[in-house]
Amino acid sequence: EPCGECPACRKVAGGNHADLHYITTDGSSIKDDQIEGIQGILFAKPFDGDHTILIIDKADTMTPRAQNRLLKTLEEPLPGTVILLLSENSENLLPTIRSRCQLLALTDNRCEYKFPRCSDVPAILENLVLQEYRSLMRAEDCTLALLEIVSSLMTAAQLAAQERWAPRLKALREANNDQDSAGVKLIEKRIDGEAGSEYRRSREQFISMIHTWFAQLTLLSESVPLELMPNPEMLPDPEKVRKLFTPERARRMLDAAENLISALNTNVNDELALRTFCLSINLLLRKATQK
Repeated sequence: EPCGECPACRKVAGGNHADLHYITTDGSSIKDDQIEGIQGILFAKPFDGDHTILIIDKADTMTPRAQNRLLKTLEEPLPGTVILLLSENSENLLPTIRSRCQLLALTDNRCEYKFPRCSDVPAILENLVLQEYRSLMRAEDCTLALLEIVSSLMTAAQLAAQERWAPRLKALREANNDQDSAGVKLIEKRIDGEAGSEYRRSREQFISMIHTWFAQLTLLSESVPLELMPNPEMLPDPEKVRKLFTPERARRMLDAAENLISALNTNVNDELALRTFCLSINLLLRKATQK
C-alpha cells in the first residue's frame, strides 16, 4: 500500500511524477505518433528514481503501426524501464507483442468465461459427477462431450481470424487476379498466427473452468456458503453436493482436475488427458459407492 505522504506518492497522486508516464486512446485508438512521442523518454535515464514506468491503458486499441513501433522498445528496453500494457482484450494485440510480455491477470475472485460453448461445460461435469448411475459408458460420454468442445475452439478461432482478414485478403486477390502474391501469403500467415493465439486463450479458459467447477464443489462440501463462491451460477444444488460428497472425496476429485491441468499444460494429447480424467473421477465415485 502506498503511504500517500512521501514526495513520490504526492507526485503520483498529482499526476506530475517525472518517471511515470501514461498513454490512453486518442479518439477510438492509440496512434503511432503517441508511441513515437514517448520513446525518447523511455530511452533516457529516470529523473527522480531508479525506474521509468509507462502505463498504456486500452493497449489493445493501438493501431498495427503503433504496435510495431512499440515492438522495438519491448525487445530492447533500457535497464529500469517498466512498460505495463492494460487490456481487457489482449487477443487484439499482435502475437509479436504478446510474446514479449508477461501476462498477469488482474481480476477479482470471479472468473469470466467467453470461449465457445462454455455454458455446456458445467452440465457435462454435473453429468459426470452427480448422477447416481456411474457407469464407464457415462464417463466415456462425458469425455466425448468435452473433446467436442475442445475441437470447436480451434474451429471458432480459425473462422474468427478468417472473418477479420477476409476483406483485405479479397482486395489483394482481386488486385493480383487471384494470384497468391507475397501480400496474400503474409496475410495467410497472420491468420494462422491469430487463430493459434485465440485457440490457446480459449483452451486456457476451458481448462480453468473445469478446475473452478471442482474447486467450488470442494468448497460446497466444506459448507462454504454459496454467496461466497466466485462463480455460483455454474454450481449444482448445494444440498445435493453436501449429501453426496465428504470434503475428503471432493478434494480427491479436485486433485484429479489439477492432474488434468498439469497434463494439458505439458502437451499431453487432449483425448488421452480428458479420458484419463473422466475415468479417474468415475473410479473415485464408484469406489465411494461400494463402501
